[in-house]
This record gives sequence, C-alpha cells and structure tokens, in this order.
Amino acid sequence: MDKWLFGTVLVQVVLTLFMMVLMGKRRFKAAKNRELPYKAFRVMDLTGANEKVITASRNFDNQFQLPVLYLFAVAFALQFGVVDLSLVVLGWLFAVSRLMHAYVHVGANHVRLRFAVYVFGALMLLLFWLKLSLTYLLA
Repeated sequence: MDKWLFGTVLVQVVLTLFMMVLMGKRRFKAAKNRELPYKAFRVMDLTGANEKVITASRNFDNQFQLPVLYLFAVAFALQFGVVDLSLVVLGWLFAVSRLMHAYVHVGANHVRLRFAVYVFGALMLLLFWLKLSLTYLLA
C-alpha cells in the first residue's frame, strides 16, 4: 500500500515540475515577443501579461498550496505506518483532481469547472486528513 500512496506524491512532483517548465516557456515567449518588458521579471510584475502567462504562473503557485498539506499528510501516514486502501484511494482522487485542475486552468480555463475540481480535491484532502487523524489518534 505504501508504494501506491507514494505514487501520488510522484504524480504531484511531476505535475509541479511540468507546470514550472510550462510557466517558463510562456514567460520567455512573452518576453521574446516583447509582450512584457524584461524589467517586469525583476519583481515578477506580470501586469499586462497575456492570460496564458498569468494562468501558468498562478497554477505553478497553486502547486505549493493544497499539495503541501497533502505531502505532509502522506509523510505522516507513511511515518505512522497507517496507510490503508482508503488513504490510497483518497490520495489518488486528490492527485487526479490536481491533474484535472491544472489541465483546466492552463487550458480552456473554464472557471466553474476549475472551481468544482478544486473543491473536489480540497474535499479529498480534508477526508484524507480526517481518516489519517482518526486512525492515528484512536490506535
């Protein structure tokens, strides 16, 4: 079970690195096309940047919000030795929600769908933490 849960961490790490590369490509393209002055990058003032640059930057930032709470939960679950099928399922649902959120965010950026996917992922994270906490504290 531990390896299956660790797989969700790998998905999150690969997603984060992918978003970093995508963000960089979009920023370099905007600078090359003179859509943003080079000095904008000194303080990361993306005012005036196109939507693709902004969404990639925001999504990269998003990879250090809920996922950080997830990564701590996985570390605790592995450390405590309480990984079971329910945590693995919740973990994969969270990981898939993060992939879907990123896809929607840097793609069509349909706000309602993006929000629904985000809420679903947040709920999976909450359930993961509740299950982890109850399992550990009641053991």
